[in-house]
Amino acid sequence: MGDRTRTHTGAAGRAVTAGRPDSVRNVALVGHSGSGKTTLVEALALTAGALNRAGRVEDGATVSDHDETEQRRRRSVELSLVPVDWEGHRINLLDTPGYADFVGEVRAGLRAADAALFVVSAAQEADAVAGTTRALREECAAVGMPTAVVVTHLDTARTPFDELTRICGRIFGHDDPDAVLPLYVPVQGDEGPDGHAPLTGLTGLLTQRVFDYSSGERREGPPSDGQRGPLKEARDRLIEGIIAESEDETLMDRYLSGDGIDVATLFDDLERAVARGAFHPVLTAAPAPEGARQGIGTVELLDLITRGFPSPAERVLPAVTTQDGTPRPFPVRDAAAPLLAEVVKTSSDPYVGRISLVRVFSGTLRPDATVHVCGHGLGDPGGRTRPDHEAEVRVGALSSPFGKQQRPLDSCAAGDLACVSKLGGAETGDTLSENGEPLLLEPWTMPDPLFPLAVRAHGKADEDRLSQGLARLVAEDPTMRLEQNQDTHQVVLWCMGEAHTEVALERLRSRFGVRVDAEPHRVPLRETFASRAAGRGRHVKQSGGHGQYAVCEIEVEPLPPGSGVEFVDKVVGGSVPRQFVASVEKGVRAQAARGVASGNPLVDVRVTLVDGKSHSVDSSDAAFQTAGALALREAAADTRVALLEPVAEVGVLVPDDYVGAVMSDLAGRRGRVVGTEQATGERTLVRAEVPEIEIGRYTIDLRSLTHGTGRFDRAYARHEPMPPQLAARIRETAESGSKSG
Repeated sequence: MGDRTRTHTGAAGRAVTAGRPDSVRNVALVGHSGSGKTTLVEALALTAGALNRAGRVEDGATVSDHDETEQRRRRSVELSLVPVDWEGHRINLLDTPGYADFVGEVRAGLRAADAALFVVSAAQEADAVAGTTRALREECAAVGMPTAVVVTHLDTARTPFDELTRICGRIFGHDDPDAVLPLYVPVQGDEGPDGHAPLTGLTGLLTQRVFDYSSGERREGPPSDGQRGPLKEARDRLIEGIIAESEDETLMDRYLSGDGIDVATLFDDLERAVARGAFHPVLTAAPAPEGARQGIGTVELLDLITRGFPSPAERVLPAVTTQDGTPRPFPVRDAAAPLLAEVVKTSSDPYVGRISLVRVFSGTLRPDATVHVCGHGLGDPGGRTRPDHEAEVRVGALSSPFGKQQRPLDSCAAGDLACVSKLGGAETGDTLSENGEPLLLEPWTMPDPLFPLAVRAHGKADEDRLSQGLARLVAEDPTMRLEQNQDTHQVVLWCMGEAHTEVALERLRSRFGVRVDAEPHRVPLRETFASRAAGRGRHVKQSGGHGQYAVCEIEVEPLPPGSGVEFVDKVVGGSVPRQFVASVEKGVRAQAARGVASGNPLVDVRVTLVDGKSHSVDSSDAAFQTAGALALREAAADTRVALLEPVAEVGVLVPDDYVGAVMSDLAGRRGRVVGTEQATGERTLVRAEVPEIEIGRYTIDLRSLTHGTGRFDRAYARHEPMPPQLAARIRETAESGSKSG
C-alpha cells in the first residue's frame, strides 16, 4: 500500500481500453443527496492520476462538468461515468443522483455496475441518513449487489463515525450487525472554535498502521500508545466478523485458541466475503488537503475496489432468451466471444445527437460494426412496457466520458462500458447482439411515475415541436410516462416528483427547444343520474326553405357502476321513423360524452326512447340528433346528477414506526384502510382505497411523512359518488369557467 498513481489516457488523448473482464471493476456510488459522491469521485480520480492537483485534466474538463441543469441546481440529476486506472485495473466509477426523484438513474447505474459503494455523510442528521440509506440498500439488495460503506464530511460531523457505523449495521446487517464493521477508523485533529475536528488521517485495523495527512503528504507509521487500547477492541471485533464469514472453518478454532492469523489471510477472506455480499466494510474518505495529491482514504478505497469488489466475470448476470422467449445460456464473458451488450442509459447532445451508454457483457463492441438491436421495454410494477422493436444498426463512434468530454475508443471489450453515438433508435434497456442469432437480456424494472405534470405549449412555435420533444424526453428517461388524456384533453407527463418535473421542463427547453407552461392536473370525473327522470327534446325551426323539425321523449334511469350508456328503443306506431331512431341515439351519446351538469362524461344510465314526432319534409338526421341532446339535458334538469370521482387502490409500504402516521394521513384524504400486511425488514404494507383527487401530490407528501422511507403504488379501482359539498364546488367552478369562456 505504497504511494501510487496511475495515468488515465494513452497517446493522443485516446482513452485506455481494458483487455480482460477480470481487470475491470464497475462500481456505482450511491448515497443520499449532499453526501459528497461527486466530490469523492474527483478525489479518487486525483489519486489515480486522472486529474491534476487543480482538479482538472489537461483539456480543462472536470469530473463535475455534467448536465447544464446539474450545474444550475448544484446537485446530480443523472447517472455519470468516470473511468480511472489503478494497479492494472480499469475502474468505472458510476456516480448516481442521491435525490429520490431520480431513482431510475440509480437503477440504471446498478445495472451497469458489479458492486456498490455507499457514501454516507456524517454532516447529516442520523434519521435522514438512516431513511435514505435504507431505501438505497433495498435497491441494492433487490439485484444482489455487493456493497461497502464510506463515511464523508467527518470534519463537519453531526453524527459521529461510530454512530453511523451502528446505523449501517442495523440497515445492512439485519440479524448480524457484525457484518458491517470499520476496516479503517478515522484520525481527527483538535476541535476548532466551531466544535468540529478536521480529519487528518486513518488507521488500518488489520495492518495496525496509521496514515497521517496532517503535513500535506501521506505518511505511514505505527499507532501511538494512547491509540492501541481502543484499536485492539475494534480490531478484535473486525477479525471475528471476517472469520465468521470465512470459508475456512479452521480459522475460528485457531483464533479462539490464541493462534495468530496472518494479515494476508484475513485480507483474502475479507475480499471474498465482500465479493459475495456477506460482509460490508466501512471506510472513511475526504478530499485531498491543500497541496496534497491524494485524498484521505482514497488509496485504501481504490485498493478495496480492485481487490475486494467482484469483477464482471464473477457477477451473476441477467437471464438471456431468444426473441421468442426460449432460454439461452449466457455467452462466455470473454472479449473473443459473441457480442452481448445492453443500453443502460440514453441521453442527447445538441451537437452529437443521441448518445447511448452501453455495458458490454460478452464479446467486443467496435465502431462501424453492424449489430442487432432489439428490446421489449423496461417493465415496472405498473405493468407499463414499451412496444417491441428491432433493427440492424451500424455502430457509431465509441468514446469514454470524462465530465463533458468524450474520449475516442478503438473498442469496448467484455465487462467494460462505453458511450456510443447515433445507435439508431436504440432505447434504454435494449439488447445489442450478433446478427446471426439475436438475443434478449431480461429487463430490469423501473419505478412507476406517480406525480402528474399537465403541460401545454407556450406559443404557436412550441406547438409544432411539443409532440416530438416530449417523445424524445420520454425515450431518454424510462421513469417518465406520457399520457394524452381523452377525458380532460390534457397532455400529462407523469414523473417521480417535483424535482423530476423541474428537470423535465428545463430539458425540454434547453435540449429540444420547446417551451411549455404547466397547468393544474385535472382528474377525470364522471356524472350519473341519481334517480329516474324523463325529458322531452323539441327542435323546431323555420326560416324559409327546408326547416328543422324533431321531437323526442326519453326516460332515463341509473344503472350499476361500469354499465356505460345504454340506449333502448321502445317507440311504437312509428312516431319516430325508423331511420331517425339512430339519430336520436347519436345525439344522446354525444351529449352524454359532453356531460349534462359539470362538463364531465355521463355514464351508467339507460336512455329509453318512448315517443316523438316528425315532419314529412322538415325532419332530418341533424334535427333528431339535436332533439336527442336536448331531451337528455331536460331530463338532467329534473333530477339530481351525481358527480363520480375515480378511486384508486393504494398500497403503501412503510417502516413499522410510521404505520400510525400513514393511516391517519390516509383518513384525512378520505381514504378507507382495507387492511395491513407484515412485510420483510420491519415494514408494513398498508392497503387502502383513496379518491384520486386526494393523492395527486402523495409521492411528495409520503416522502416527507416517512423521512424518505415510504413508497406506494396505485391502480384504478372504480368511480364512485363524490361528497355533495365537494361536487357542488366543482360544478360552480365549471359554471363560472363556461360563463367566462
